[in-house]
Amino acid sequence: MDWRLATKRLWSVFSRVAIFQPVFRARFWPSVFHALVGWGFLYYLFVNVFEAIHAYVPGFIIPGVTGEIYLFLADISSVAVLTGMVFFILRRFIFKPANLSTRDSTLLLPKARAGIRRDSAIVAIFIVIHVGSRFLGESLAIAAQQHADIWQPFGSLFANLLYKLSPQTINIGEHITFWLALGTILAFLPYFPYSKHIHLFFTPLNFLLKPERKSIGEMSYINIDDSATESFGAAKLSDLGWEQLMDAYSCIMCFRCQEVCPAYQTGKVLSPAALEINKRYLLNGVKSTLPEDKLVESVIPTEAIWACTSCGACVDICPVGNEPMRDILDIRRNLSLMENSFPKQLDSAFRGMERVHNPWGVPVSERMKWAEGLSVPTIAQNPKPDVLWWVGCAPAIDPRAQKTARAFAKILTAAKVNFAILGENEQCTGDAARRAGREDIFFMLAQNNVAQLNKVRPKRIVTTCPHCLHTLKNEYPAFGGNYEIIHHSQLIMELITQCKLVIPVQMTKDAITYHDPCYLGRQNGIIDPPRTVLSGIGLTISEMPRHGQKSFCCGAGGAQAWKEEEPGTERVSSARLAEAKSVGARTIAVGCPFCLTMLEDAAKQNGDMEIKDIAELVSSTL
Repeated sequence: MDWRLATKRLWSVFSRVAIFQPVFRARFWPSVFHALVGWGFLYYLFVNVFEAIHAYVPGFIIPGVTGEIYLFLADISSVAVLTGMVFFILRRFIFKPANLSTRDSTLLLPKARAGIRRDSAIVAIFIVIHVGSRFLGESLAIAAQQHADIWQPFGSLFANLLYKLSPQTINIGEHITFWLALGTILAFLPYFPYSKHIHLFFTPLNFLLKPERKSIGEMSYINIDDSATESFGAAKLSDLGWEQLMDAYSCIMCFRCQEVCPAYQTGKVLSPAALEINKRYLLNGVKSTLPEDKLVESVIPTEAIWACTSCGACVDICPVGNEPMRDILDIRRNLSLMENSFPKQLDSAFRGMERVHNPWGVPVSERMKWAEGLSVPTIAQNPKPDVLWWVGCAPAIDPRAQKTARAFAKILTAAKVNFAILGENEQCTGDAARRAGREDIFFMLAQNNVAQLNKVRPKRIVTTCPHCLHTLKNEYPAFGGNYEIIHHSQLIMELITQCKLVIPVQMTKDAITYHDPCYLGRQNGIIDPPRTVLSGIGLTISEMPRHGQKSFCCGAGGAQAWKEEEPGTERVSSARLAEAKSVGARTIAVGCPFCLTMLEDAAKQNGDMEIKDIAELVSSTL
């Protein structure tokens, strides 16, 4: 065991649990009140132990200053918890915000739909009685002394209302509240495993035991050639990994994942929260109408499975470390591989990747047409480059994305970078195949590409496609491919800061905004380099409300680029375009060929906006 890694993980778990950092990434005021309840309850673990000892050891107290500090913190904790609970009771049962539930069109088991509010009510009653009884009991004890206790300021304040009670009434009240505070714990314990507050136990385990990921979007390795494997993907609950089952019990039913899901936010039936909640209820013995608790239509409908863009927003925002996206992609694996069930629009892309190694189905002989008239050396012509440029299928084949490739080639030439490309030997990385469930196609492409790259042994690989970057960097290591991969914005930033690329003309355009591709920003943490490049050529960025790690999806990921978008109230790309317009931008800068295509298509239908890749903007200044 690597004790340094273990210690690092333990500290990470402690810090997350102790300061509730993941909770504060969204819904600021609810997070503040949640922290008040959480911190108060953490201290109450100690309070309840002391009170239980005190119950059976008459006269037991914590002596001296330690005891006084104990009373002070208990007093503060009581008020913090009760204040937080008042907020949550009003929010849940009086104001009823839409983001604490899901639409009727979303598949949520009837017992779950009814049980969420009932569970919240039971937990709220327990906490108010438990903490309220202890606080009232301490206030009665202060009233019995007939003078304030400076170490219990809130208890003393409330005791002012109790001084007129008779000594006998105060004495009876102290006994009732003392045993009520402890008794509610015993009464709640049998229900605790079935309540959403079991997350108090499972969340730390989730953080502690969940496998390390290179990225939140990294998918698990499957050996397609293993003849011993009879089934791939997940068809039933028992097919899910232990960590995926534990997610169901870690879920606090806060619906944050649903709130950031691009599919749900554009009116589609997918809700990552409903998926986790349905899993929990099935695991707790609630029967579905399907045999063996089949996942499809029991926890998630088929339409919702294919609405996921694999953007990773649900995984990123979850305060307890759940990964609903992984469940969906594992279900897709089973549907595509074992049942041959997938949107038929994907057939063409699958055939293209199988036969000519690209989803467009373009012959290999045409893969270099984009570079006609440019000085772009292949690896055969320049076998030892400083940088191997992984062009990617879209920049090599798609007419619009080819402009990005040509612009980047111009930049590399202007900066005198020693680079080369694989040319006709380059194949699709298989990202779309894998996220559509066709692990067999991905397996073939990954093996071919790793074999090719291991022969070349590149010093560095640069790519203009975040999907290629993600796959090469995070998923090819499982196939023996370990490389240094960078995005073209990172290389351009290096060239500018090292004065290898001189920008002769500073741009003075209308307001510009930058759209963070999901696979670049959220899933691989590359957020600042694109902005540094844009600033370096004289542009001022107006940030959209959802940017950086919280960026909203363009709608292309998860193989959506190769199929029709599932029915909803609007297209994901249209929602993103509207957000760009809201900040007064006339130009959207992107760093992904798929984002480029999706947003440009939306712009054609929804108004006058210009969509440009970072490379195009930089190239125009040279």
